[in-house]
Amino acid sequence: MAKRSSSKTQRDFVVTVTLIVKSIARSIKFYRDVLGAKVLEKGEPTLMKLGNTWIIVNVGGGPTPDKPTVTLNVPPDPNRLSSFMNFRVADIQACYELWKSRGAEFITPPIEKYGETRCYIRDPDGYIIEVGQSKTGVAYG
Repeated sequence: MAKRSSSKTQRDFVVTVTLIVKSIARSIKFYRDVLGAKVLEKGEPTLMKLGNTWIIVNVGGGPTPDKPTVTLNVPPDPNRLSSFMNFRVADIQACYELWKSRGAEFITPPIEKYGETRCYIRDPDGYIIEVGQSKTGVAYG
């Protein structure tokens, strides 16, 4: 029988999303001023906290000794992505209105689909963020 990992081990790390961006200053402005992130460490890279997520924004770069075949760059086509962030909120209409008033560019207004209401925002580098609300109005997590 495999040994189970302790719950302490699972609490001994934090998951952070890293976004490769064209301009750290532009990304800080979006995530801080539009979505309300708190900047924790400014520089190259910059660390922010948004809700219960840590976000790192940094410019791209070529291979390094620890990733010798990997180049990091902004998505070349903002309509062809392989990942996105997903925010769950208690009141999607309030988030939509607030973030839109702060300059968020939504792809559509909130739409009911699959038993929830959701919409998507594009960040300055073309990454999309899903914003959703369950029918019960309870945010996940």
